[in-house]
Amino acid sequence: MKGLVISVIVAVTMVQFMAEPGETAVVSCDEVDECLVYCVPYLTSRTGYPSALCCVGLAKLKKIAVTTAEKQTACSCIKEAAAGFPSIKEGVASSLPNKCNVQFNYPISKNTNCHE
Repeated sequence: MKGLVISVIVAVTMVQFMAEPGETAVVSCDEVDECLVYCVPYLTSRTGYPSALCCVGLAKLKKIAVTTAEKQTACSCIKEAAAGFPSIKEGVASSLPNKCNVQFNYPISKNTNCHE
């Protein structure tokens, strides 16, 4: 489990350095990672519900990603980090906002187009 969390942190940090020059989004991939790190066990297993810490992090992410640019950056960070984990269950990921009772403007998915 510890190795999985470290892998998520490494993947998200790598994504941060892949941003295009000139982007001015305020939200960083490190912040996104901090918000969602407690969701990894839920997203990679078949447990019934995400932990309270996962849902708190998801709600925090919604609060810090307010502008369109911030939402697009957060979406890209989530998508890139998720791509590094083939064990993430797509259906579980897409149900995360509903399970946490947090309304998101974009789906949590490896296939989301973050710039629409």
